[in-house]
Amino acid sequence: MTEFIRLPAVTLKPSSIALPGSKSISNRTLLLAALSDNVCEIHSLLQSDDTERMLEALEKLGIQLEFFSDGRLKVHGSGGQFPNREADLFLGNAGTAFRPLTAALAILGGDYRLHGVPRMHERPIGDLVDALRIAGADIQYFGNEHYPPLHISKRTDNGERVIPIKGNVSSQFLTALLMALPLTKQAFEIRVIGELISKPYIDITLKLMAQFGVAVVNEDYRVFKIPAGSQYHAPDRLYVEGDASSASYFLAAGLLSGEPIRVTGIGADSIQGDVAFARELEKIGATVVWGGNFIEVSRAANQAVLPFDLDANHIPDAAMTLAIVALASGGTCTLRNIGSWRVKETDRIAAMANELRKVGATVVEEPEAIHITPPASLTPGAEIDTYDDHRMAMCFSLVSLLGVPVIINDPKCTYKTFPTYFDVFASLQK
Repeated sequence: MTEFIRLPAVTLKPSSIALPGSKSISNRTLLLAALSDNVCEIHSLLQSDDTERMLEALEKLGIQLEFFSDGRLKVHGSGGQFPNREADLFLGNAGTAFRPLTAALAILGGDYRLHGVPRMHERPIGDLVDALRIAGADIQYFGNEHYPPLHISKRTDNGERVIPIKGNVSSQFLTALLMALPLTKQAFEIRVIGELISKPYIDITLKLMAQFGVAVVNEDYRVFKIPAGSQYHAPDRLYVEGDASSASYFLAAGLLSGEPIRVTGIGADSIQGDVAFARELEKIGATVVWGGNFIEVSRAANQAVLPFDLDANHIPDAAMTLAIVALASGGTCTLRNIGSWRVKETDRIAAMANELRKVGATVVEEPEAIHITPPASLTPGAEIDTYDDHRMAMCFSLVSLLGVPVIINDPKCTYKTFPTYFDVFASLQK
């Protein structure tokens, strides 16, 4: 029988939420620390299914990890090589682990099998594999062409130093290449073919690489130049920022409820692009206060939530939350340039359309856009399917702030990035 949680219609109180660590930063940091030539102490690492898969993989690859009771983790870097040259790695549905590990292992070479849950085997990886093969990697598909699972063998340096990569499917492909190619210690040039989506996630990658001693030249997101002689060297201590994508649910709660809701762990100087979500809320009626380590959102009693038409390419994950905000807007809202939703944990455009209709919305679905018209009154008690997608569950919890109860099926899917989400959400209620 499907597990579910029933959320009553609720009102909120002024609240402050300490965010869990960023998934994107956590898994990038773990891999870079493992490949460094020293020891790195990591604080505020996200504890979730995705980071567990990365940690398990690193241990199988021979990386020494020291866990402390206060949540700190010491990663003993391997100097740009993994001690174990043979491993079978199960990576669940963690794209932030699967893609970068694929690239690093393919560049270093060995005998590796990478696989995951059935949905991971439906998420394309062919563009990354094609680019790695140009760099001399030996990668074979176990199942369907262009999809995991993968078998990686020894790489042959063929002298090729200019690597093209398509940019319009997932920014994780470029991130994976950027992080892996310095392991060769050779100068490389990566050229992006077509439009590069989700540029803020590339900014996270470049800023973290710089913290680990590798400065990449970024020429207008079209060409990236990796210097010869690169070597990862970790900072002695690194503090993981709070997760800006997870912040979106609480910031939206501030807009929808009108009550001041503050998130801590991110702020005006965050390296995560999803903090731009708060600026989008400001455009549609939110009052936003920015601090060095917090963002707070509320809404004046006489201020309506305004309809919007947004190119959401810069905040693809946080934009899902806006699909729920649309229900409070009183007019048709549009999210454009979100084609990447279709190759995430589920086909998020189709899933969002299906579930929004259950609460009474009129939804028009396009290949790379969604148009949402809220109903005159929401359907109470709608039973929301979550498609084993953490963001679907967290997004639809916000329906309970709009005057109707809602049922969320499979709430434990939030363990992927935010295991305590529903407890934290309940703590906001009066």
